[in-house]
Amino acid sequence: MTNSSAASSEKNSSPSKAPNKRRRRRNPKRSAGGRRPSAAPKNTAKVSEVFKERQEKAKAAMGDWTLDQFPVPEAEGKVRFHDFNLPLPLMKSIHDEGFEYCTPIQAESLLYTLHGVDLIGKAQTGTGKTAAFLIAILTYLLEEDLPEGRRIGAPRALILAPTRELVLQICKDAEILMRYTPFKLLSVVGGMDYVKQRDQLRSEAIDLLVATPGRLLDFHSKKDVDLREVEVLVLDEADRMLDMGFIPDVKRIIRATPPKEERQTLLYSATFTQDILNLSAQWTVNPQRVEIATKVQTADNIDQHAFLVTDQDKPGLLTRLIKRWQLSKVIVFSNRRDTTRQVFEALKKAGIKVAMLSGEVEQKKRISTLENFREGKIEVLVATDVAGRGIHIDDISHVINYTLPEDPEDYVHRIGRTGRAGAEGTSISFIGEEDAFALPAIEDYIKSKLPCVHPPADLQQEEEGA
Repeated sequence: MTNSSAASSEKNSSPSKAPNKRRRRRNPKRSAGGRRPSAAPKNTAKVSEVFKERQEKAKAAMGDWTLDQFPVPEAEGKVRFHDFNLPLPLMKSIHDEGFEYCTPIQAESLLYTLHGVDLIGKAQTGTGKTAAFLIAILTYLLEEDLPEGRRIGAPRALILAPTRELVLQICKDAEILMRYTPFKLLSVVGGMDYVKQRDQLRSEAIDLLVATPGRLLDFHSKKDVDLREVEVLVLDEADRMLDMGFIPDVKRIIRATPPKEERQTLLYSATFTQDILNLSAQWTVNPQRVEIATKVQTADNIDQHAFLVTDQDKPGLLTRLIKRWQLSKVIVFSNRRDTTRQVFEALKKAGIKVAMLSGEVEQKKRISTLENFREGKIEVLVATDVAGRGIHIDDISHVINYTLPEDPEDYVHRIGRTGRAGAEGTSISFIGEEDAFALPAIEDYIKSKLPCVHPPADLQQEEEGA
């Protein structure tokens, strides 16, 4: 979860504008198990018994805690979690984590999602959007009656995310918020124990399932997971799923869930391209749109440099930079897949331990590549922006912009891969002929000038025989 006391935008004003009584379930018949009663599992009694045991444990964990033990004063320009009348178990988890005021994405989206309204939200990583949709899901599960005839392996809420790393982060946040609830959480991702995940799907009634598209489709094709009872569907980082080629898989998954009129759908994306808007129109019903402006922040602990260089000299400069400065945990960003491959091949030929992340690299390979990079088996990672978004590794020393991004926001995102967790970081941008056109917009966006200089003498000199 992301803690922030930042004010929501004025258009949100106050949650009090929302209806007093929440409208949640799309199809009332489903609350009584009326959708497919004939398919109720034979071990319904056992499922109910297990759920009751979890309820007792959750109640015992809560103890005699009351909201009086969580005083948060009203503050001008801020929205409190108290203002949404959230269930007590959820408020206790929020209290335990020390959160008092909502971030803008939380304040604005909860205004709608708590009432069963579909939503498409624009927000970057780190804005608190994960907690925003988790709070909506858990409030729904806590306030709605448990459906009769629950199925094994049939989740009530489904969250789709493009990478294993993001799925695990969502699950980590969910575990925090769910600690006083009786609900069962399960993650389904590639690159991890297949048999263990399959056995859990086959043996447990799942309340919240968080998954990557490929592995989920695999289990669905084998009938290990049943998506016909999904009541809340979340698509996180939809733009990444689009760029990474996952949309055909996502479409197949969504077709396996109830019709959009019978579920609540929340879609989050860092950008609202026309493709994203077209997809949201297919998957949602009269959605509210929430857009949170990106806060431009280039960390003070990141030392930013810009080297003037011709396009044809870039490969040699990059190789000398890595070898002569003995860099060992570096990300090199480029705009295009073909450029990424060319840089990868050049560094590999130079004897550097390098790997590549781009849209053409299959998901399973991406996961192993990130693990090897994290463990230091790879010195340099060459990546496109799409693939680079999933990189959250604390000890990256340098980020090199082999080409400047066309979107100024991507520059801020790129250099933010270094200098994480309070460490010092360095970014170096190569300014070639084409890059010069992108530079003014970046400088205007970050409200600062990049110091463009010629590379240091030790990087301009060719080694003998080079």
